[in-house]
Order: sequence, then structure tokens, then C-alpha cells
Amino acid sequence: MNPEIFAEWLRRQGHQVIRTPSSYWYDAGPRVYQAFPYHWLIEPEEQELRALTTRHRIAALRYSTPLEAPYGCASYHVVYTDPTYEIENLDRRSRQNIRKGLKNCRVEPITFERLAEEGWLLEKDTMDRQGRHGSQTQADWERRCQAAGDLPGFEAWGALVDDKLAASLLTFQMGDWCEMLYQECHRDHLGDRVNNALTYIVTNTMLLRPQIQAVFYALHSLDAPSSVDEFKFRMGFHARPVRQRVVFHPWLQPLAGTWSQRAANRLLQRDPGSAFLAKAEGMLRFYLQGKRPLSEQPWPECLDREAVPSPEAPQGESETAGQPAVLEIDA
Repeated sequence: MNPEIFAEWLRRQGHQVIRTPSSYWYDAGPRVYQAFPYHWLIEPEEQELRALTTRHRIAALRYSTPLEAPYGCASYHVVYTDPTYEIENLDRRSRQNIRKGLKNCRVEPITFERLAEEGWLLEKDTMDRQGRHGSQTQADWERRCQAAGDLPGFEAWGALVDDKLAASLLTFQMGDWCEMLYQECHRDHLGDRVNNALTYIVTNTMLLRPQIQAVFYALHSLDAPSSVDEFKFRMGFHARPVRQRVVFHPWLQPLAGTWSQRAANRLLQRDPGSAFLAKAEGMLRFYLQGKRPLSEQPWPECLDREAVPSPEAPQGESETAGQPAVLEIDA
């Protein structure tokens, strides 16, 4: 499957999609564009970035770039790149949780209609549990699910308890990668470990397909605590070191300083439930840190600075340019 299919899915939801020489971009927020596919590592020319922001009146861009790139915040992708994904290769706690989940539910593909209808209850509960109040409406959710219905590469999966949807997962195959897009679980079933069962079955199924070589789970979040990725790491996924770069419109760059980041942080402390302030503070923080050499940046806790190897050069369609993020779950 190619990025144009993913772009069509975004357009059907009402997003603006722009193609440039290095990548695809979509409006992830008001005048804020995110590069996709999410697992691509790109190195756009400065002229390309300037033209993109000025021509389309974009306030800020966000994309992932190799660790050796000159700019970008020290960051990571949560991925699984080993050839096989077997329960025996996971730690004892994860094996126990998966087996408990498989006893309590069955995991199977579901229709997009079911995801749109029953999945909204899971998404609403997940947003409430994670403090993402009002980040999307039921209409937004239904449009997202229905937009994928007849597009190749998209799949909807569910964990069912007594034939009731307890957890769900939306995936898309992009080249030789599977991208996990949205995962939800109702709090009533967290203790049943249905998320563990769902993640295990879907990941194992994808990697058994000869055309899929790796699974992308999530970007390092701008504003969520590091704990949101603990579940993914316990499930055997690992942190792939990258740099995430934020680029502001030339007119806004003089305003994007340490003082504005501190101001955003103070406002966020007064209104911790504001998704806008959380994202704004995160964008400013990634931008400012990304201007510094890696040796002078704070390092993500999940990465061992001394153990991080030089990243491999991008290979193949899925690694070169030529992906509500993303996933925040708890279990």
C-alpha cells in the first residue's frame, strides 16, 4: 500500500494534505502540519520547508529525521523490527498478562461499522481516562472509521468479551510496515488484560505476513508523560532513536524563544486540561531543544545515550521519502 491511500483517508476526514519532494503533510492541528508516513525519516531542504510554510500559511511543521541530522529534538519511535513476535520472547510479566487476556477475550477482525459504533464508547472512555477531554467528537470518530471502509490496507481489530467490544485497534499497511493508528480500551476491561491480548495477536499476525517486515506503534509524544509508552515497551516494542524537528513559519521564529516556552508552561500549569496549551508548549520545547547539539540535549529516559548506535541509512520504500498520534494507551 502506498502513502496516497493514507492521504485519501485523511482527505475524506476533511484534512488538507500537501505533497512535497521529501514527504506528505497533513493538518494535524490549526495551521500545524505533521509529516507522514509516521515511520519515514526525512531530511527536507530548508528551501522546501520555507516554501511549504509561507506558500500555505502554515504556522509550524513537525517531522522525524535521522539521528545524525543537524537539527531536531532527541526523540524516538516505538517500533518492532525483529523478524518474529512470539510470546516466549517476552518477559514473564508480559507473558502472564497476554495469557490472562487471551483467556478473558477473543481477538478478531471487526467491521469498520462496528468500530465506528461500539468503538466510540471505548474511545470516549479512553479520552476521559487520559485527560484528553473534548479532543474529538463522536462525529469525528465515526468519520475516521467510515473513511477507511473501502480503502485497501486498513484493518479494524477487536478484543471481545462475551461478544461485547472491550478494546479495538485500527491499523494500516504502508509498504513493508504496519502502522498502528488508534487503540482504545474501556476501563472496565483493563484488568482483564484485553489490551495485551489485542496487541499481541495483531502484532504476531502482521509479522507472519511475508510482505510486512516491521510494526510502527507510536511517535514520542509532544506532551504526554513517558509513562504512556511503558505498556508498549513491556509488550516487547523498542525505542528507535531519531530526532523530531519542529519548524516555525519565518515570521513566528523570533517569537519562539525560551521566554515564550516558559510562558506557555506557566499557562499550562494554570490550566492543565488544555490540549492546545499542552501541544503548544511541546512544540516550543521540541523546537528549542532541536536547535542544540545532541550532546547538550536532555535524553529520553527510554534511550541509553551511550548505547545508541549510529542509525542505519534509510532503506527501501518504507524508509525513504520519494503517520488521536499517535497511540496513548494504558494497561
